[in-house]
Amino acid sequence: MRPARRRRRQVALVLVVLVLAAVLGHLLLRDSAPVGHFTSQDGVDRYRAAYARAMADLPDPAETRDVRTGFGVVRAYRFAGADPSAHPLVLLPGTASGAPVFADNLPSLTALRDVWVLDLLGEPGWSVQDRPITTERDQAAWLDQALRALPPARFHVVGLSIGGWTAANLALNAPDAPLASLTLLDPVQVYGDIPLETVVRSIPAAFPWMPRSWRDSFSSYTAGGAPVQDVPVADMIETGMSTYSMRQPAPSRIAEERLASIGVPVLAIVAGRSVMHDPDEAARAAERVFGAENVRVYPDATHALNGEVPDRIAADIGAFLARTGS
Repeated sequence: MRPARRRRRQVALVLVVLVLAAVLGHLLLRDSAPVGHFTSQDGVDRYRAAYARAMADLPDPAETRDVRTGFGVVRAYRFAGADPSAHPLVLLPGTASGAPVFADNLPSLTALRDVWVLDLLGEPGWSVQDRPITTERDQAAWLDQALRALPPARFHVVGLSIGGWTAANLALNAPDAPLASLTLLDPVQVYGDIPLETVVRSIPAAFPWMPRSWRDSFSSYTAGGAPVQDVPVADMIETGMSTYSMRQPAPSRIAEERLASIGVPVLAIVAGRSVMHDPDEAARAAERVFGAENVRVYPDATHALNGEVPDRIAADIGAFLARTGS
């Protein structure tokens, strides 16, 4: 496997571990603090150093903003695109992964238009939570407020994994948010439930004091036995897992009848080898809700699809935006 492709695969593989760690960790690893926080100053320093190393794989942002919302400050980066007059893309990462996880996606997406990338509030990153997030409406409210604080009037939101759930949740709980469309990249708890085997295998990832080798073993399982190698973004994610304590509700399954009420065009992308749901069932569910013309299945992709097939994703988003006139 070529080094660039191997790097993409291993960077994104870590997301699978983190999605499940979040689902379990929200339930099992609580302390008395009401908001997400780093557990020590040393943890802050180590994480930010790892984040800086991972950011080195991205082009220089054209703009960096720290946006005040009612739940904390949201870090947003803008990357200049080929058509600055078009409604920009907004990328939402998976849990604990932060903006650097989209390094491989930016070249092909900025060929379409401007791209904003956010660090999710209440997660490791440069976004800083300062008010409890206790409901799905809260989770929608902070993102709605962050988007309204950015310059253009409307946005095409692209969510990966839990970022996909966050995007769908925004459309459902803040229907007046400045959305032009949604693209959901193998979102968790949207097309189907997490399989029991995956939940059981993920248990070591929920406990930061367990050996890293256990988490690496689970990552390998999610990608059909592919080896896991350390790369800057993987080190950043691992550091966040061990130094940051999240305090917000775990994502709940979104029912099909609710998904059908989303009022903007939706492109649903399903990874054919995903372990976050049954891919065949997920594709059928997405087609029932969004229509077959708005569903793409990547048969050979895993839940790490953003790093595995970035150009294919960009091409499908470009065609979707052209077809929907948005």
